[in-house]
Amino acid sequence: MDSTALFSHRSAASIVAYQGGRPITAAELLADAERLAGALPPGQHLLNACVDRYRFAVGLTASLITGRVTLLPSTHTPDVIRHLLQFAPDAFCLTDDAACAIELPQFRYPDPEPPVGPVRLSPGAIAPAAVRVPQIPDDQLAAIVFTSGSTGTPLPYRKSWGPLARCVQAEAAALGIQGGHGFTLIGTVPPQHMYGFESTVLVSLQSSNAFTAERPFYPADIAAAIAAVPRPRLLVTTPVHLRTLLASDFELPALDLIVSATAPLAAEMAREAEARFKARLLEIYGSTETGQIAIRRTAGSPAFRLWPGVKLRADNGQTYAHGGHIEQMTPMCDVIELIDEREFFLHGRTADLVNVAGKRSSFGYLNAQLNAIPGVLDGAFFLPGGGGGQTGIARLAAAVVAPTLDPASLIESLRKRVDPVFLPRPLIMVGRLPRTATGKLPHQALEALADQHSSAHPARPGATKRSPHGNS
Repeated sequence: MDSTALFSHRSAASIVAYQGGRPITAAELLADAERLAGALPPGQHLLNACVDRYRFAVGLTASLITGRVTLLPSTHTPDVIRHLLQFAPDAFCLTDDAACAIELPQFRYPDPEPPVGPVRLSPGAIAPAAVRVPQIPDDQLAAIVFTSGSTGTPLPYRKSWGPLARCVQAEAAALGIQGGHGFTLIGTVPPQHMYGFESTVLVSLQSSNAFTAERPFYPADIAAAIAAVPRPRLLVTTPVHLRTLLASDFELPALDLIVSATAPLAAEMAREAEARFKARLLEIYGSTETGQIAIRRTAGSPAFRLWPGVKLRADNGQTYAHGGHIEQMTPMCDVIELIDEREFFLHGRTADLVNVAGKRSSFGYLNAQLNAIPGVLDGAFFLPGGGGGQTGIARLAAAVVAPTLDPASLIESLRKRVDPVFLPRPLIMVGRLPRTATGKLPHQALEALADQHSSAHPARPGATKRSPHGNS
């Protein structure tokens, strides 16, 4: 039976993570995982909700060596957890948060034990030449990730260990960090999200590099997390976090590489980020269903290049991904233009296409035009009442963070950039957008903004005054 090592670090003293700036070794990771594995309650399915990325990795390791399956739902709302329990009635939650509100039987991550004997090693300590790394069968079910599905019911996608490992090994090669170049990965995305799962935890373990336990959000926190670890340093982030960094005057410590995913990145922003932070920026493309499958240097080319072995096939307007680490033929939810067998252009989400009064556009294009207006800090178009752009008579809405602009001037600036049929009615001015931890905007949250706006302005449904949400 084929198997793949849990991690590629070979020395017991190899650094696998940093927690509060403190280096953690391979020997310590295994000791912590074995201790946790012996304490876990019965149950084959484990929802790993640990906020600390190192504790998440310990929980993942304990799950793998005991044959358990890690559940990674897209959110932890009561409805999602209820569906998850129907799928896996034996599921329990591993958490390091005393106030965790997930409605599952909970197991608290144990408090750390003080160092005893030679088990916990510092990088400078005398260590064995090698560490006994567990070998995990390639066909072992390692995780089940969930998407929201077209009906809102979470849909499960099974992830076997071998394909997961091959996927992030290909990522490490594409990023140029394979073979233990001593990189430390700082992630602004949670490890429970497929992108954070692969591009912070798994890729570090499979490339002999290290990751930080923290998940910084604000520019000052990101700068502190970067400064706490040695170079070379890799920032794993999203377009939303990048935009926040670029809008601030905060000077970041030196970076050696930036990786972005979760939404298409504008070439202008990529070039600005490379100039500002003096580091290459690489953009990853993938999905929850497939994992990551392609990469591009956005500042240099709009074309994505596929991972080795991965193929795309176009059939009746639908693009399918298969081969390589992808375990089954998988339809993609994006508009993709194939260049050749290895490269493609991405034109946005299929659901982004919008038709208003017979005129076509995409939410991606409209959002890019909105966010390019000076003074707009964040903004997004959406179609109130659902429908995903299938109707030709509905009017679009937009929620915008622009504290220095008034609605009339914002509409006038938009009029110069988009066809008048796409001008938002209503335009909802808010203090912040209800983004998730990865920067995404759930449609339900945008609908809630529209409902709040309608309630606040019943006599003027097209008014453009500030939403009550702007005070939150």
